[in-house]
Amino acid sequence: MDTLQTGLAQAWANIATFVPKLAMFLVVLLIGWLIAKAVSKAIQVAFVRLGFTRLLKRAGLADMAAKTQVDLGGLLIKVVYYFILLIFLQLALGAFGPNPVKDLIDQIVLFLPRVLVAIVLVLVAAAVGRVVGDLVRGALGGRPVGGVLAKITFGFIVALGVIAALNQMGIALTVTTPILITVLATIGGVIVVGVGGGLIGPMQQRLGKWLSGVEKQFSTPNGTKNGAEPTEQVAPNTGTSGL
Repeated sequence: MDTLQTGLAQAWANIATFVPKLAMFLVVLLIGWLIAKAVSKAIQVAFVRLGFTRLLKRAGLADMAAKTQVDLGGLLIKVVYYFILLIFLQLALGAFGPNPVKDLIDQIVLFLPRVLVAIVLVLVAAAVGRVVGDLVRGALGGRPVGGVLAKITFGFIVALGVIAALNQMGIALTVTTPILITVLATIGGVIVVGVGGGLIGPMQQRLGKWLSGVEKQFSTPNGTKNGAEPTEQVAPNTGTSGL
């Protein structure tokens, strides 16, 4: 009888200890869910007002996202939503003390910001690649090879962004890190050799054409520069006078 009473008392004590912890867990989780919903909704409204779809089109990622059926804006919103929710889940699990689930949530919470930074790196690389591709297309003056080189340049820069994103997330570091270092070193070597050697002549020609164009823009229609008085033309003296 004493053993039964002792067991019942211990069970009630465990229940009395567990119920407040469960209540605290649910309250913290509910607050985190509300905050995560509010923040994700605010980000969605901000994307609509800022024209996130137009930014993707300018960066050249709209077609790529359409082909892969990936909503980049929705992906960013979900990453932020689950990041906030997992932070509050981490805090809520702290009510039960140290446990394996809390340790797993801690690792996920530390990993999600890397995913967010990786997505931003890819978006920035795509935007830079689009700008550089347009510069390459314009520099080649509408030649047929210009479009091909522009696409190659865009894809190359986006690939660099993807490699940097994988490096940021810690995925395949033994593969991505040497590739990234090799590619950057190659680009630097090409720039140094090109600017220091064979590209000096073409750069001088383009600079001369640009300066000539600027001079023409600041010249008046009759061939004089702005601010200069036109010279008065005097008829030549023929040496005869009219009778």
